[in-house]
Amino acid sequence: MRERLSRTDAIIIRRGVLGEADRLLTILTPTGKRRVVARGARKITSRIAGHIELFNHVHLQLAEGRSLDIVTQSSIIDGFVRLRADLAGIGGAYYIAELIDRLSELDVDDPALFRVVRDALRAIDRGAAIGVTLRWYELHALERLGYRPELHHCVRCGVLLDERACQLDPGAGGMCCPACAMHVAGGLTLSLACFKVLRFLQAQPIDQALVPRVSAATGTEAERAMSLILQQLLSRDLASRAFLAEANRGPAGQPVADTREWRRGTDNGVHRHTSESW
Repeated sequence: MRERLSRTDAIIIRRGVLGEADRLLTILTPTGKRRVVARGARKITSRIAGHIELFNHVHLQLAEGRSLDIVTQSSIIDGFVRLRADLAGIGGAYYIAELIDRLSELDVDDPALFRVVRDALRAIDRGAAIGVTLRWYELHALERLGYRPELHHCVRCGVLLDERACQLDPGAGGMCCPACAMHVAGGLTLSLACFKVLRFLQAQPIDQALVPRVSAATGTEAERAMSLILQQLLSRDLASRAFLAEANRGPAGQPVADTREWRRGTDNGVHRHTSESW
């Protein structure tokens, strides 16, 4: 009987050990998350070992196996070499991979989700500010997974929000109008700059979303807001979050300034390109 073969683009989001010489891979493809086996990939003589490093964007040929498909050929489309040059870039990539692995189900066809992950890795590799890139990634990944944060209508009563809205209700998954905000327990008060940044990132493709400059204070505020929303979906915190926080600290334990151009901020919190008509 002839071997049944298939080909797919994939991003390696997790790796494990299987047996004495094999690798168990979790990959994200345009047709969903899958688990496959790379036979002999831990041997020194393996021809595919270098292709299946974490975060690599690869093209794979797979043979149908009894329980898991087997990698028979591989080639690298993008190894994202530049993001591996510093700990912050590696931390950002770990976070992207771990979040999608934790929130996505196996074999759920979604080419757009695959592109969100690929575009976020590509942006960090090309020098984008890591914080802003990760907030864009969180918002767009959650939307594709069916958990879109509500930032345009009150998450409680449905009224259209204006610039007076300042209360995030993480448990309900979005922003509240001033009337409903009085009844929110455990919410987070957001500045107008942070609210505008989140709305802007949610609405824009990545090439437009990363143009504005976000201040450090607004970036930290947005990170806190998204962290609270994600806590409602995750049973436990992400290991990569601690790694990323440590990577952004200097020898004395103080945060290191992000020197990537797209993150340099202004006193107003956000560059004028994110202004909205309410």
